Amino acid sequence: MNDAMWAGTVGITGGGGAELEAYLARPLGDAPRGGVVVIHHLPGYDAATKEITRRFAAHGYAAVCPNLYSREGADVSPDDQAAAVRARGGVPDEQVVADVAGAAEYLNSLDHANGRIGTIGYCSGGRQSFLIACSLRIDAAVDCYGAFVYNESPPDSPVKGLSLVPKMPDLSCPVLGLFGDEDRFPSPDEVAALDAELNRLGKEHEFHSYPDAGHAFFATDRPSYRPKAAVDGWKKIFDFFGRHLTAA
Repeated sequence: MNDAMWAGTVGITGGGGAELEAYLARPLGDAPRGGVVVIHHLPGYDAATKEITRRFAAHGYAAVCPNLYSREGADVSPDDQAAAVRARGGVPDEQVVADVAGAAEYLNSLDHANGRIGTIGYCSGGRQSFLIACSLRIDAAVDCYGAFVYNESPPDSPVKGLSLVPKMPDLSCPVLGLFGDEDRFPSPDEVAALDAELNRLGKEHEFHSYPDAGHAFFATDRPSYRPKAAVDGWKKIFDFFGRHLTAA
């Protein structure tokens, strides 16, 4: 077994031909492998998200995290890029879809790609992972506590997000949702409403909610981290991708 990997910064082509910075991690073995697009959270393209990207490579996937804030300038720090984007209410949905499509195309161009693509995101990235599943033909999507999927963002929210309910009939793949019972965005009521809507549409999904966990319970660098929920969540993520991204 060869568990060596390569990880580092690459350039990919995003929406409108924009050149985006991205972080790639991939195994060095020659086994066929699925691809995972890791969608970073609102704080931006940071060390914690790159660590998550490497974790997928350690489990046999080629994973890439596109910097969705790259258009703020290559000479701008990730923190300043994120601040500028937050001040505008986030990245437009259409731009996210185009950029992730470029990331998926990049993964499928790599040696040993099996053609299967999954997405995963946390917080705003969780919503965007769900958005991608409703907008592109992919094979699996993971939504980790994405807010404003069923409900739209309130007027005083710094991040603007429309409800994705109108897009849900176009959901193209199974969805895994991981949530905390103490979260407010999304609240347990919103998660229940989303579950009911997907059931009504006959869309394949599985949701898991954790007691004593709130928003960002996967974040090891924050007080919100909940080890028990995070460990179980990671097991469910790798089981889910193992079922949907493995070559037939």
